[in-house]
Amino acid sequence: MLDKYITPIIKPLLAPVVRLLHRHGITADQLTVFGFLIGLLAVPLLIFELWLCALAAIVFNRILDGLDGQLARFSNTESSAGGYLDITLDFLFYAAIPLGFIIADPEQNAIAGALLLAAFIGTGSSFLAFAIAAEKFHLEKPQFKYKSFYFLNGLTEGTETILLFIVLCIWPQQFALLATLFSMACAITIFTRIQGGYRTLKQHTAYTYQATDIDSRGAR
Repeated sequence: MLDKYITPIIKPLLAPVVRLLHRHGITADQLTVFGFLIGLLAVPLLIFELWLCALAAIVFNRILDGLDGQLARFSNTESSAGGYLDITLDFLFYAAIPLGFIIADPEQNAIAGALLLAAFIGTGSSFLAFAIAAEKFHLEKPQFKYKSFYFLNGLTEGTETILLFIVLCIWPQQFALLATLFSMACAITIFTRIQGGYRTLKQHTAYTYQATDIDSRGAR
């Protein structure tokens, strides 16, 4: 929900860093992998309840995630392979953070953490399944033209998820409550994405068939 507002603000702030990275020969894919590894460091830090250190790793991961796409565009090296790598590692990172909280305190966090992971699977699959169809039909991406994948908006997107992780690191004792509430918000996102995605594809398919029928009749 907040991604389309936050991204235009952040992009200009990262531009000087992008130019510096390009000058030093750093590639976008290298940055993606390095950022993912930094993000994974948050898991053992969470397990050992080093909350602020874990928070630093999460924030650093997100900064690098914002840089890799800009670096790819700046260096004219955007590719489907890079987009695939980026989104895959992002989803693995998103799943790893709740796992760290679950292992840190399974008695208190296991059920809420399982709900959150299930919700992430729902939001991720509804997003990726639509992205595949959108790519097939060449649907435009009006709000995220710079992304490799079509983003179907929802109540809980990347920005909201990162805000959740930040709040959880600050108030880890509230994990069960916050994770449950966020899972409920994710459920709304899943419902609206499935509904919106199905309706969009249904309308597009009907329009395509209608246009094909008109063309075939005109050819006769």
